[in-house]
Amino acid sequence: MWDETLSKSAEDWAHACLWEHGPRHLLRFLGQNLSVRTGRYRSILQLVKPWHDEVKDYVFPYPQDCNPRCPLKCYGPMCTHYTQMVWATTNKVGCAVHTCHNMNVWGNVWKRVTYLVCNYSSKGNWIGEAPYKVGVPCSACPPSYGGSCSNNMCFPALNTNYLQWFK
Repeated sequence: MWDETLSKSAEDWAHACLWEHGPRHLLRFLGQNLSVRTGRYRSILQLVKPWHDEVKDYVFPYPQDCNPRCPLKCYGPMCTHYTQMVWATTNKVGCAVHTCHNMNVWGNVWKRVTYLVCNYSSKGNWIGEAPYKVGVPCSACPPSYGGSCSNNMCFPALNTNYLQWFK
């Protein structure tokens, strides 16, 4: 579900125009995905789709099998953006997009870039753990969700006349 606090922290980081994960003091508690594009910005999908496309490099159950060689410049198969997006115990997300006039990306200065920062809670990508369990979809939803399932995912139940995630 959308979280304004996570969105605000993503916005603050996006405005810093730093091509690195941070701020460090929050990363103990948050998962984070970053995406950057130069040229004409058309849609948020341009920035998020590469994360989803990493599914091709992911072999269930362990994301560390596809870690790239980083941090100077990442290369090789990567899937940790994808696994953070689908991590079963992650139930909050907040994102922000910002246009940076200049950004140092792996030692090269990029001009007029669109920068997306998404923060996730609870943090995923724990070493030695799989992002989800094999089984019947929604069979392990938290009791607080009231057994609601949408598109094979746990979904907060209705609370009075509006959805809980709009609180």
